[in-house]
Amino acid sequence: MKSAPLAAVCLGLLLSCTCWAKPNGPKGKKPKQVIPAIECDVRAGKINLPEFIAKCPAHCKETKQQVYGSGVFASISSICNAAIHSGVITNAGGKVIVKKMAGQNIYKGSSSNGVRSLSLPKWRESFVVTVGKPKKGVIYPATLDYVPSRPTYVKTSQKEAKSPPVTTELPTAAAPEPTTTTTPQPSSTSSTTLAPSTPPPTTPPPTTPPPTTTKARAAVHKVRDAGNGHPYLASEPSASSRQQPHNGPGGSGPGQRRPEPGATIRRQPSSPAGPAFPRRDWPPASFPRPDWFPGTRHPADVSYAAPDSGYTWTETDTPGITAWDHRPDISEYERWLYRFGSNLPRAPDSDGGRKVPLDTTYTRVEPVDSWRPDASIYQSGYNVREEEPAARVPEPASQGAPECKVDLVFLMDGSWSIGKRRFKIQKDFLSEVAQTINVGVTGPVMGVVQYGDEPVTEVSLKSASSSRELRSAIEKITQKGGPSHVGKALGYINKQFFSDANGNRGGAPNVAVVLVDGWPTDKVEEASRLARESGINIFFVTIEGADDVEKKNLIENDFVDKAVCRTNGFFSLPVSSWFALRKLVQPLVKRVCDADRLVCSKTCLNANDIAFVIDGSSSVGTGNFRTVLQFVANITREFEISDTDTRVGAVQYTYEQRLEFSFTQHGNKADLLNAVKRIDYWSGGTSTGAAISYAAEQLFSKSKPNKRKIMIVITDGRSYDDVRQPALAVHRQDVIAYAVGIAWASQDELEYIATDPDKEHAFFVDEFDNLYKFVPKIVNNICQEFNSQPRN
Repeated sequence: MKSAPLAAVCLGLLLSCTCWAKPNGPKGKKPKQVIPAIECDVRAGKINLPEFIAKCPAHCKETKQQVYGSGVFASISSICNAAIHSGVITNAGGKVIVKKMAGQNIYKGSSSNGVRSLSLPKWRESFVVTVGKPKKGVIYPATLDYVPSRPTYVKTSQKEAKSPPVTTELPTAAAPEPTTTTTPQPSSTSSTTLAPSTPPPTTPPPTTPPPTTTKARAAVHKVRDAGNGHPYLASEPSASSRQQPHNGPGGSGPGQRRPEPGATIRRQPSSPAGPAFPRRDWPPASFPRPDWFPGTRHPADVSYAAPDSGYTWTETDTPGITAWDHRPDISEYERWLYRFGSNLPRAPDSDGGRKVPLDTTYTRVEPVDSWRPDASIYQSGYNVREEEPAARVPEPASQGAPECKVDLVFLMDGSWSIGKRRFKIQKDFLSEVAQTINVGVTGPVMGVVQYGDEPVTEVSLKSASSSRELRSAIEKITQKGGPSHVGKALGYINKQFFSDANGNRGGAPNVAVVLVDGWPTDKVEEASRLARESGINIFFVTIEGADDVEKKNLIENDFVDKAVCRTNGFFSLPVSSWFALRKLVQPLVKRVCDADRLVCSKTCLNANDIAFVIDGSSSVGTGNFRTVLQFVANITREFEISDTDTRVGAVQYTYEQRLEFSFTQHGNKADLLNAVKRIDYWSGGTSTGAAISYAAEQLFSKSKPNKRKIMIVITDGRSYDDVRQPALAVHRQDVIAYAVGIAWASQDELEYIATDPDKEHAFFVDEFDNLYKFVPKIVNNICQEFNSQPRN
């Protein structure tokens, strides 16, 4: 009788194990990753996905496709050559994973694995490349969503069948069938299973974005038209990647915006982004925008925007508006205290009656009645008493010397060669410089980097808000030791030290003073060149330099001349002895504060006076004239526009000449681009020679001495007058002349107008719609000539 119940129990256990082994029917197969192939010339900006996997072909290195940056690349870089540069793949090709990220203020060029990358001042979007091995459970899109190229127009008499939409999934982590619970299933392989009676789905199931986000969503992407891809097409982020305004409590802080999960935050240096700025569209033009340069520097929603065709006139080129605190009932002082924290000293009653002045280093001078004395800040019990209103007014010394507004870093020698005694002399020298230069928020800020085997930031630009704090920080520095790797230290400050996160203010010149005991133990020429191209003014202070016998041991002869900003003697200060270093304090401070002579702060984008001489003759026509204005705008917007940076003027000509606007008329980019838009078509004859003379008289005669004078002549026909003499006259005035001819323009006249060599300054195109091709060529040539000018 007992054997029957025992058999029943065994049978029940057997059935339970069987059910556990197969909880949901047949075991789902692991989805297979399909890897799409790309060509060597495909740029990351042409693919409208935040993260994807791709396969590069072999021999991409030989294609010489350009790469911008090191480690983090601008989105106009070739994906495959960037992967070779990073060491992710070899020239034999292979699989790579591309992950996009926010744009950088600067991209540093370098040579790695046989690929030479270039430097770029700034770009709106970046990406990094990793080995093409997806993480477990992550599936990337099997097809790539390319940014659409110029629109294709079909005659009304032709009827074509619409092709079915193709859907592509974002990178997803394979998960169980969607349910309302988050309890994990006891299955070794997570997969999506469908009942046999369920028909095949026409859209992908709800998926999750790349592994860095948690919000689930599905995305539908268009497949690139195989015959419509254009090598200069720029990518635009989708609507989901734009920042959303913060309109309620619980935000990350006053005046800040909280992004939606999965959104990509981009810091755009030249123009704001977001739905708070109205959109005003220019009529769509007939040519696509080049991808070599960023185009509109704000995210645009490609779901409703017209096909991108060069520069689009919008109101979003106006300066950015900082979001205000959403609590209108608090005072200015309370708002400041909420942002920077309760860092003020407490009342003097806890210190024996001694008054402690308020630290007003970062405060603004406010009216006395702008806040309420004895007010409880957010009922926290912390009271600020104002017995004497004058105590809140910052002293002039705490703000620094406004006539010396520089971002300064000293590279101090921490190698073993100088010893402890001379290292102490070096620290005393830096302390005296800190006291003399008068550090403050409206004047100079100063940091210290110690170099030896490896460079180390001892004091960042934002660490010390006064000379007293800076001297205290310098006193705590200890010697690191090692060889004198000056070249490595210069590369460090170029890539890492002068950054926004480290306190770089952007509007102040960047200055680096290198202290060297004897001579460096590595090469400095290449690192110094990259630093100069980034706008860093390099000074060298050499103490007890090499004598004639010791010079034979130098790794790099004339290393000072190869490193400093200019070789005219202003940037090099030799000192015969460490004990004479103290005498150098005043002369050195005077030099680093002389902003007019810090010439390396000028780059190819902020040191020009550019004059456009535009043909307004009858042969151009109204439609083509608007295309010419878009070409002018596309070039203009690549430069930093202000009264102290690049300035732009314009002349339109027929038989006569008309000054549309001068160099001093528009001091910011938004006003300038609107002025270009408002130029009216004139119509008439073609007198190019007289127009060149008119531009020299009305524009270049008023050019600043420290500006590079550049003239860009745009014409579509042969001139009725002589162009040779006017062109020679402007060449003698050191004007760099570019000639752009369209349709019926005379090739010999273009060569007369253009500065030698003609092939780099004279361009001809048969149609107005192809003008966009010359935007990157002209801007790139301007930068190359700037960077190659003599350094004496």
